[in-house]
This record gives sequence, structure tokens and C-alpha cells, in this order.
Amino acid sequence: MTQVQASPSLSAVSARRPRGKLAVGLLACLFGWLGAHWWYLGRRHAWLVTTLSLACLFCAFRFYPVWYDNPAFFLVFVPMIDGFIESAVFSLMPDEKFDRLYNDGLGRPTSTGWGPVLVAILACLVGSVVSMFAIAMVVVYVWVAMGWLDGLVL
Repeated sequence: MTQVQASPSLSAVSARRPRGKLAVGLLACLFGWLGAHWWYLGRRHAWLVTTLSLACLFCAFRFYPVWYDNPAFFLVFVPMIDGFIESAVFSLMPDEKFDRLYNDGLGRPTSTGWGPVLVAILACLVGSVVSMFAIAMVVVYVWVAMGWLDGLVL
């Protein structure tokens, strides 16, 4: 009896666990502002999103007495809203396309059920509320800075 040894590239591919749409959707929805789904998918430059978000939060908490009343805090909304959008996109992506892009060489391990659909609905609901809050905060911040709300009690 002879043993057949797998090539190094085949063993490296088979050793990697398949990535799931549910995990990507949840990471993007909950921790998209940190770029957690980028790390999970192995995207290049994931560290830039994480560094930008942490630097903005550091500036917000360190240099301003009211952390939510500064421009650095508003910059965190950009990757956050992107995370909600990407959560819905990844969750609703066809299984074949997801496996071709992120589970290449592993066959077809993704089988969509109700989980990714519910994550996409959650991402749309929470993302729309967060987006409206971000727009409202920017408008109030600009109006206060321009003096349009002077004398008005909020």
C-alpha cells in the first residue's frame, strides 16, 4: 500500500476553514467600524480601517471634553455605515459568488439559510437608524458652529 502525499498548496488550502456569510455579515454589522470583517476575509489594508477608527476615537476621548462633539467622532461614522452596507451585501450575495471569491478551492461549503437574510435585515434597520443619527448630529454640529441655533434651547 502506498501513501499519496498532498502537494503543499493543496494541504494549505484544505487546512483553512471556509468563511461563512453569516459570520462576515455579523462582523460587518457589529464591528464594521473597526474593519473586523476585512480581517476575517483577509483583505489587504484592513489595518488602515482599524487604525483610522482607533485614532479618531482616541482623539475624541483625549482632546475634547464632550467626546461626541468633535469632528474626529464623526469620522468613525464613515466605516460604521460602510460596515452596515457591506453586511447587507455579503449576506445577500449568491453562494456561488461568495465561495468563488472567499472560499476558492474549497468546493461549495456555503449553504444559505435564514441566518444571512436576518443579518441583512438587521444591518438595514440598524444602519438606517445610525445613518440618520449621524446626519442629524452633523447638521446640529454645523448649525451650532455657524450660530444658527443661538438662543434656541435644544
